[in-house]
Formats: sequence, structure tokens, C-alpha cells
Amino acid sequence: MEKFTYEDSFQFKDFIEENSQLFKDTLLKEAVNVRDKTDEILRVGNIDLITNAHTLVGYIIEERDKELQAFAEQEGIAWATYSMAISFKLEWIQAIRRTLWYFFNKYILLSKDKSFNFFELEKQINNRVDDFLNTFFISYTKYKDSLINAQREQVEKLSVPIIPINPFVCVLPLIGTIDAQRIDILEDKMLTEIGEKRIQTIFMDLSGVPNINSDEIFRLIQIIDSASLMGCNTVLIGLRKEFVRKVTERGIKLNESTKTLGTLQQALREYLIT
Repeated sequence: MEKFTYEDSFQFKDFIEENSQLFKDTLLKEAVNVRDKTDEILRVGNIDLITNAHTLVGYIIEERDKELQAFAEQEGIAWATYSMAISFKLEWIQAIRRTLWYFFNKYILLSKDKSFNFFELEKQINNRVDDFLNTFFISYTKYKDSLINAQREQVEKLSVPIIPINPFVCVLPLIGTIDAQRIDILEDKMLTEIGEKRIQTIFMDLSGVPNINSDEIFRLIQIIDSASLMGCNTVLIGLRKEFVRKVTERGIKLNESTKTLGTLQQALREYLIT
């Protein structure tokens, strides 16, 4: 390992920069699980851990708290965007903390400056490291949650696709399980689309729904009734025997204007082909 160099005119930050290679080696030695991931993190997220470590140390030493907070927020967003393991970040920051104190100890020994108030300095440095971590985690969590919510909204939109056939007729193919959450999405999207686009007929294709419980069937019929009140008729397509059996068992009555057909092709022929 290289030896420390020191000049009397140097301040602590200059001391770290003069011994930058030693700083890097010490930091990587401290970060046992991260040191083999630095290239991968750079490649995937364009995050240079060593450069960022020097930036962070500079903000801490120079007491640049606004820049420190902004940097922590920026880092939180970057790590959330690329789904980096947050455990690596925690280990890396703690390695920076230990390396920083190791260097400070060497700096004091070489400079022989006895004027430092160690306890006050310890409080300031550790508080700033902790502030960075707190801001980072808050930023990471908020941005990660926003990404998850955006993805969920996209999935929800795709789970209830309303496909226009012409300005007045649309197809609503439902595939997969229909649960309470999806029924809520269906109600909101279907009634909104009817109101905004003045849809007159919706072909609701249930041939791809393997199962639906009685409560959701009742909710579905209520949505169809609501659509009818808005001037839109619903044509139910591809009803499975399980659906029909539950409708019969519960004594659920379809709206008089609601028609049922076996296939989408039948619906298209009856309503669109003259």
C-alpha cells in the first residue's frame, strides 16, 4: 500500500486529494460486498461510486449542507431508477464514514495540529453523513413509490382495454380473474369512457374470464345498469357455464336492454354488418 504524503499548507480536503489512490484503496477495502460491483453499477446506472465518494466527502468537510442534501436526493432518484440494491448503498456510505475517519486520524498525526476540537468535529461529520443517508432513503423511497404507482396505473389501464370499432361501438375484452379491485377499475374506466366518447354500445367479451365470484357478478351487473342509464347498451359475449350458473343461483336479473351472444363475431355481424 502507498504511504501518506503531507504538506504543511494542506487542508484536510487537499490531504485526501493528494492521497486519492490510497483513499480509493482504503474505501474499497472497507466496502467488502460493494468493491466487486463498482463496474456493474457504473455500467447499469452510470453511477461512479469513487467519484461520488469524493464529492460527498467534499460537501461534508466544507459544510456545504444544501449541496449535500441535493446530492443525496439526486443519488436516491438514480438508485431507485435503476433498481440498485439499497444494501450496497448503505454499506458504501458506512465505508466512506470509516475511511473518512481513518484519513482524519492520519491527517492529525502528520500535521501535529492540536487545535482540533475532536468531539465537535465528530458530531459535525457524523451528523452530515447521517443527514445524507436520511435524505437519500427518503428520496429513494418516494421515487420508487412513484415508479411503482405509475407502473400499477399502466397495468390497470391495460387490464381494462376499451377498443373502439367505430365512433359509437367499442369492444371490452376481459381476460383473467375479475376481483374487487379490477371491478373498481372497470367501473371507473367504462363509465368515464362512455361519458367522454358518447359510446352507444359496448361488446363486453367474458370468454377469457376463467372464474368470477357471485359478488363480482352482482357488481358487474350494476355497472351494466349504470351504463344503460348513460345511454349505452352492453352486449355480453362468451358467457361460461360457471357465470350463468351463479347468475341463476343468485337470481340476478339482467337489464332488459342487455343482450347476450356466443361470440364476438356474432356481435360484429349483428351490429355492424348490414
